[in-house]
Amino acid sequence: MDHHPHPLDGGSTAPATATPDAADLELLDEIQQRVLWLATRVVDAANHDRATGDGVKVGGHQASSASLVSAMTALWFAHLDAPDRVSVKPHASPVFHAVQYLLGELDRSYLTTLRARGGLQSYPSRTKDPDRVDFSTGSVGLGPAAPLFAAATRRYVDAHFGPRPASRFVALMGDAELDEGNIWEAVADDATQGLGKVMWIVDFNRQSLDRVVPGVRIAQWTAQFAAAGWHVVEVKYGRRLRAAFARPGGEALRAWIDTMPNEHYQSLFGLPARDVRKQFLDGAPQSVADFCAGIPDAELAMLVTDLGGHHLGSLLEAYAECDAVDDRPSVVFAYTVKGWGLPTAGNPRNHSALLTTAQVDELRTAHGLTAATEWDRLDPATPAGRLAADRARLLARPAAPAPTAPAVPASSGLRTAKPLSTQEAFGRVLAELSRQPELAPLLVTTAPDVATSTNLAGFINRTGVFAPVERRAWNSDPVLRWAEGPTGQHIELGISEMNLFLLLGQLGLSWDLSGQPLVPVGTVYDPFVLRGLDAFVYAVYSGSRFIVAGTPSGVTLAPEGGAHQSTITPSVGLELPNTVTLEPAFAGALDWLLCDAVGQVARGEGGAHYFRLTTRPLDQSPFEAARARLGEAVLRRQVLAGAYRLVDASGVGPGAPVVRLAASGAVLPEVLAAAAELAEEGVAAHVVDVTSQDLLYREWQRTLRAGYRTARTPDSPGALRAAFGADRHAPLVTVHDAASHSMAWLGAALGVPTVPLGVDAFGQSGTVADLYEINNLDAGSIVNAALAALSLAE
Repeated sequence: MDHHPHPLDGGSTAPATATPDAADLELLDEIQQRVLWLATRVVDAANHDRATGDGVKVGGHQASSASLVSAMTALWFAHLDAPDRVSVKPHASPVFHAVQYLLGELDRSYLTTLRARGGLQSYPSRTKDPDRVDFSTGSVGLGPAAPLFAAATRRYVDAHFGPRPASRFVALMGDAELDEGNIWEAVADDATQGLGKVMWIVDFNRQSLDRVVPGVRIAQWTAQFAAAGWHVVEVKYGRRLRAAFARPGGEALRAWIDTMPNEHYQSLFGLPARDVRKQFLDGAPQSVADFCAGIPDAELAMLVTDLGGHHLGSLLEAYAECDAVDDRPSVVFAYTVKGWGLPTAGNPRNHSALLTTAQVDELRTAHGLTAATEWDRLDPATPAGRLAADRARLLARPAAPAPTAPAVPASSGLRTAKPLSTQEAFGRVLAELSRQPELAPLLVTTAPDVATSTNLAGFINRTGVFAPVERRAWNSDPVLRWAEGPTGQHIELGISEMNLFLLLGQLGLSWDLSGQPLVPVGTVYDPFVLRGLDAFVYAVYSGSRFIVAGTPSGVTLAPEGGAHQSTITPSVGLELPNTVTLEPAFAGALDWLLCDAVGQVARGEGGAHYFRLTTRPLDQSPFEAARARLGEAVLRRQVLAGAYRLVDASGVGPGAPVVRLAASGAVLPEVLAAAAELAEEGVAAHVVDVTSQDLLYREWQRTLRAGYRTARTPDSPGALRAAFGADRHAPLVTVHDAASHSMAWLGAALGVPTVPLGVDAFGQSGTVADLYEINNLDAGSIVNAALAALSLAE
């Protein structure tokens, strides 16, 4: 079994006071045995006591839960304080719920509802579980990184708003999660350095879903953590082994265990005690055989499988040692066995294996329980019950007071007669909002090394860049004042979009995890939203609130090349729950939408707001003409609803054929040119600027659901009716610098023939005119599409 030296090998460097006495450990062992039983039975009940009626397995992870029982018992019943925040490995959710039940935080009725409707979720969920979950987990690698970025958020909050109650940010993770690239992106980023209140506990059971891992990379991983500045601790040996190593000949035993291949070592678990000796000594030096010769079979089996990750005292020593290192994050490798305490312990295929009913019955009896008492909490009259009650009182968190939302203006006042891109307008509006006295302190921006190229320079010049300590600027830049220090409000990241969305997610949860609401704003090149998509999904699933701008987008990026041109990001935004995607074309619309988004986040409403922007400067006069025609109040209301009529072609003439052209973002000039050409040919072409197809789609779905759930004819959505008018049979052309299907649903919503135009091939370099012509986004193609739509309507 691969080995790397650590302080607990032959003695810990942790303070002596961190080691509990034998009586305390005996009490904790009693509690962990009840935790093990409850976690196992929770999964068993879901699979064997509850009929689903659909033939689909319920599943669960009894073995993966069992390996973390000791680590989690030590945390909740001997280590954590109320302000601490913990992320729990997805497959250990039954252990988490068992712990919360014993602490009185979960009603007994939920213990039989794992993976049932309205019950305990498959994996810990902030938004769906009935007990208090700090961090959602499920997509491996993201759960451990979340507390790291939550700690970075806390450091920012403390620097700007004063220290909060001291919190430790803990992650319980599976060793296979270290295969995820986002783990190492998070560990390496400058924004996560020096976070002394972070502790990762790796459930080092050396098994993956499919197998016993043949080449355990402990030396590589510990070296990588150390190189990133982390404090590394290994908890490898249990109490029995450590005592054996101290006896004459014990060093030979230790050397043999350390050099034994992982597959060989893991094969010892589950064997009858009488067979362990032969398996363990296969290939061992004679000195090891001599050492083991006088040890009875049963005792030898217990000795050689005695891992530190199941020795509560060793775990608590390691936790205390990490607490003492307050200038950098810590990682604890807790050597465990998958399925500890269960008949399936160490079995290569035990990942999702379920104990049989007979095995559960035997386990219940072994734990001194009956069918009548198996769900009981610890007896409050016993020492274990009193400890649980004391810990419950200690870990109780008072309800946080409701924050007062700052005033956010409906508009920044941005008006311009010059052509302006939405990316530039975004930066100007944000810089202007940073002048609002109540709002300004709450604004915080972040970017993965693209702050200046996404127009955050104005905000950064006003607020500075965040660093835990003042950093001297060695270069003078007349355009960008890159001043770093504790008062800065921009957090710069390395080139990692996963880190961007992980940080945005935690900044957007600061109201809960750090007791301070923030208004986080991130920017990223739009094509690279997809690089961070898993973390984006994780953030909004967790209930985070933030604003992100993907810019520049689409083939409108033009000469900069096809590798940076996005086509499917609108679909991502449209289909992602708790997210509203917005793609305004004009600065005035962006101003209203951004101010509205900032207001929602500041008030604690909604989820994420994803702006898809462009660097193409557009003439603003068409928008101003619509403002004059509709009036500012009506236009703003329609912009915020998702669409408005930019051009009303009713004046083309009575009896003229009518077509509707709907578009978002940078393609509006070509659409306007096509509408003018169609008017010259006697076709009335209304132009609808779709500022958020996401909002339109939600409104359409809302009215449909209201209809079919009450068995009546659905209403026509008000936002669609206002923007597209009463021409119920007029065909539609959709135009989008994105995949053509993205807006094609509008035809179904309006119930008319539709010709969708968009980008259905990878882009390439060229001028905007070149690329629009290639992808049928030029005015001539739009005209032809309109005529085709009219022919379909005949």
